Amino acid sequence: LKLKSFARYWLPVFIWMAVIFSASGDRGSVRHSSRIIEPIVRWLFPQVQDETVHAVVYYVRKLAHVTEYAVLAMLLWRAFAKPATPNARPWSWKLSGSTILIAAVYAASDEIHQLFVPNREGRPMDVLIDTSGAALGLFVIWLLGRWLKPKGDPQPAGSAQDSL
Repeated sequence: LKLKSFARYWLPVFIWMAVIFSASGDRGSVRHSSRIIEPIVRWLFPQVQDETVHAVVYYVRKLAHVTEYAVLAMLLWRAFAKPATPNARPWSWKLSGSTILIAAVYAASDEIHQLFVPNREGRPMDVLIDTSGAALGLFVIWLLGRWLKPKGDPQPAGSAQDSL
């Protein structure tokens, strides 16, 4: 039963962390990712200036940071919450704070890792961007929880359900 619970809730977290870690290697550097993004931008907009292409590559890469850490936060929150039923996911600020803290620590460790990878740099700003992505992922969970909550469903006394 514990192995099944681990596989269901925590294995996706560790797999996603491995995906993030692998993206932090040289293959995930701007040198390699711009080989994909730049031709697409130039194909869509043939008259685009070089400065614009570089800006698009930069923002696509930062959006990737936000996205990968939003997914990480959602997976962490799910692993911590371990909902008993599909719609029984009470909101908890304590759980959310722990999730953001873990995502931020992982982001910092990822940037430290990049200091030792050729063609990569560890940037404190990326830790902030990653942590913002984690917060965004939790915000999406909070919004979905409010949207999917049945109308007139009373909260139990002492519930962890909070609102913003």
